[in-house]
Amino acid sequence: MVIQGGINDLATGVPPEAVLANLRGMIRTANDDDLDVAVADVLPYGPAPQADPVIGELNRRIAATARGLGATVLPFHRVLEDPQHQGVMKPEWTADGIHPSVEGYRRLGEIAFQPPG
Repeated sequence: MVIQGGINDLATGVPPEAVLANLRGMIRTANDDDLDVAVADVLPYGPAPQADPVIGELNRRIAATARGLGATVLPFHRVLEDPQHQGVMKPEWTADGIHPSVEGYRRLGEIAFQPPG
């Protein structure tokens, strides 16, 4: 099971602690159902690149939470962030600055879903 969440919560004012609690609950439920779990971190948010420090901290906490519960972490943010413009996706990797484009999803499939090593 792949779990991704957080940016809509942050954009609507949900505190990061609540975002983490929700993700933690989803991971635990999947674990209880004996599912293999992967957790995707929060994507760069093009309309508000100034939010990148908050997203970065949340992503560090998501990774720690996921690993602590035995889930794989998928580095969606790193894979889609424009190396030249922190906090935004490269134009060819996004449909609207918020969601991945077909090319962005291809990139996620080729890079983020690779087994470690």
